[in-house]
Amino acid sequence: MGLVAGAVVVLSCLGLMTVMLLEARSLRVTPIAFASRDVPVAFDGLRVAFVSDIHHGPYFSRSRVRTTVRRINALHPDVVVLGGDYVHRDASYIRPVFAELSRLRAPLGVYGVLGNHDHWEGAPETLAAMAAAGILDLDNRGAWLRRDGSRLRLCGVGDLWEDGQDLPDALGGATAGDFVILVTHNPDFVAEIGRAPVDLALAGHTHGGQVTLLGRWAPFVPSRYGQKYRAGLVDEAVPVLVTVGVGSTTPPLRLGAPPEIVLLTLRRG
Repeated sequence: MGLVAGAVVVLSCLGLMTVMLLEARSLRVTPIAFASRDVPVAFDGLRVAFVSDIHHGPYFSRSRVRTTVRRINALHPDVVVLGGDYVHRDASYIRPVFAELSRLRAPLGVYGVLGNHDHWEGAPETLAAMAAAGILDLDNRGAWLRRDGSRLRLCGVGDLWEDGQDLPDALGGATAGDFVILVTHNPDFVAEIGRAPVDLALAGHTHGGQVTLLGRWAPFVPSRYGQKYRAGLVDEAVPVLVTVGVGSTTPPLRLGAPPEIVLLTLRRG
């Protein structure tokens, strides 16, 4: 390879690295509408801000967490749902991330589940920090959201890799006529529940592959199902909405999978 050709290759690689670093630091809002005949009239138009995989740590500063919280609050959601993996690499990041997340505001509450990284860095510490921040833990439990005499079930399960999953306890007596949202950090769990009485699942974990080819294929997706749960709304027996998340793990790069806050709007239809 000649000197000029070598320089072109080096500059191209540096340019691509710069693009991936910049994309990892961007943050967009992804609006998604989901319609179901089970959505109660009182909840038609409910706005759910869904965020996962913040990974506060060496690559995602506390100031960026604060900015993310401000962006979420500016959307004025009715509910905020957090999909787990709040920290990366060290338990010392747990208290700071929840100090910022405590600023989240939603009239129907802020809810979350734990991810595999939260178990690796300290589940008891994470649960304590969540409680102190006013965030309701949904691991194998749920809550009834109520409005104008109607109800909606928001529930969750423990992380598929590091915890147990008790779906009956999470559903808490929900019937076929109830609209049920299930939060699971790992979307692979949805493939195991068949036609459960769940109308929509929310998941994270995959980061959209983090580095992709034109946003359509990723060489690595942490899932037993390949590209199936990489990102977006997967329409199957239980539809699952997989967010690409906000932060990143090693290396802190993204390509074709820009970080996002999902703004989910429920519609009766």
